[in-house]
Amino acid sequence: MHEATLLLSRAQFALTAMFHILWPILTISLSAFILLMEALWLRRGEVVYYHHVRYWSKLLVLNFAVGVVSGLPMEFQFGTNWAPFSRFTGAFIGNILGFEGAMAFMLEAGFIGVMLWGWGKVPRKMHLFATAMVALGSTISSFWIMVANSWMQTPAGIVVENGRAVVVDYLAAIFNPSMLHSVSHMWLAAMETGLCVVAGISAWHLYQRRQPEFFARSFRIALGALLVVAPLQVLVGDASGAALFAHQPAKGAAIEGHWETNAAGSGAPWSLLAWPNAGAQRNDWSIEVPALLSVLAIHNTDGTVTGLRDIPRDEQPPAIPLLYYAFRVMAGIGVLLAALGIWSVWSLRGAGGRLEALLARRKLLLAWTLCIPLPYFAVECGWIVREVGRQPWSVYGLLRTSEAASSVSAGAVWSSTAMFLVFYAVLLTAFAIFVRKWLQAGPDLAQQPPKEFEHA
Repeated sequence: MHEATLLLSRAQFALTAMFHILWPILTISLSAFILLMEALWLRRGEVVYYHHVRYWSKLLVLNFAVGVVSGLPMEFQFGTNWAPFSRFTGAFIGNILGFEGAMAFMLEAGFIGVMLWGWGKVPRKMHLFATAMVALGSTISSFWIMVANSWMQTPAGIVVENGRAVVVDYLAAIFNPSMLHSVSHMWLAAMETGLCVVAGISAWHLYQRRQPEFFARSFRIALGALLVVAPLQVLVGDASGAALFAHQPAKGAAIEGHWETNAAGSGAPWSLLAWPNAGAQRNDWSIEVPALLSVLAIHNTDGTVTGLRDIPRDEQPPAIPLLYYAFRVMAGIGVLLAALGIWSVWSLRGAGGRLEALLARRKLLLAWTLCIPLPYFAVECGWIVREVGRQPWSVYGLLRTSEAASSVSAGAVWSSTAMFLVFYAVLLTAFAIFVRKWLQAGPDLAQQPPKEFEHA
């Protein structure tokens, strides 16, 4: 295969995947937040929760629409740019993507109409059920997508016959060694993103003192949920890291700039910052903490961690500095958001829920507003680590990426990539225009629940 075609095909899939992932992560979390607000409304009877459901649902439907449309180019690429991959993995990946469409997307798409336009037309419990199905559908969708991706990272339950992966154990393939960590880590990342968006938008309104009573409630609820989700993500991330070193040692060594396997009985050092040099198979410079990598990867002080020098060069991931720093940006953002949460708790201690005390924390509110993009950057960096780190394999240890791409001209790939760029630019511009109008309008606090709905 021509090297330019392979590079362009990889770049195109990276473009479409990294643009598309921006939208499902908010759909997953925002639908769960809306479900919580509707349940609180029905339980407590306070109309402010109804206003929250109606307000945040507008952002959800905008996000959902862009997510659906932006995902279509990814599907086409399996047949155009990655036909050998589709032939090799179709017996499993094809089924899993079919499950995602039939079980998750159709559930989500079918009930979102009831959720948005069913007010006063269906009983209130039926409306709550529809909202729950939208949230469930988005979560099931993420489950099947991450099942497919985790199988590509740690394939299981198949045998290779005549150049194709044949499934011999579906449960083993679905529950492959990295599946539970992958699904939970991605779901928690989505929840953190959505909660940060809700907290940040609420903080922006509070900073400007626009409808403060309304947005103080969403800010506090989002912050409270983050204080639960963030520690869980740390625990899952730690477990994911240990599993990564066990099943994908080349990726683990690359993201830590670890070149030389440590001797038995001596812990592997962890580099806080370094500059990996793949050509020289070493770090040009490094700031290290003794034995800490063994603690992180093996969970003991003298565990052996395989270095990149003991892995053939043609099986080492490319762009090691990119992997190294993408991982640190992701982890650094996680630490920063955790610090922001601690600051929030400390700053608001003793406030007793008083609105004026919250509005007086101008720097805190501004910090939450400015932090809205950070979880998106963290997710993108995590995806770079996950996908670039799997290289040079398309299916780890079984199918090289160079063998998975179609034999098409570089010009064809470039022209379709340019088309996708224009398409995504239009989508992003339209989304920005509608979100700006949504932010300027704010919630309609005069809107009352339909009488028929209230007494259904």
